[in-house]
Amino acid sequence: MDATTFLTQNEAAEFLRLSPRTLERHRVAGTGPRFVKAGRRVLYRHDELDRWAAARTFRSTSEVDAAAAAESRDAT
Repeated sequence: MDATTFLTQNEAAEFLRLSPRTLERHRVAGTGPRFVKAGRRVLYRHDELDRWAAARTFRSTSEVDAAAAAESRDAT
């Protein structure tokens, strides 16, 4: 798939193995992958999905905990 390929919400959710509703919640909260708004449609670039997933790739659960703690500190 080309890095500039646009995917619908359902296609992006399938690619990420998430439900479309979970992807929607991430979008509303601002924690999901970057998206394009084309009229009423929401589209995701394939390379943005890869980038978002890569930023959430860890070697151990302690890395996840440290990232979550840093994120909560940044939110305050």
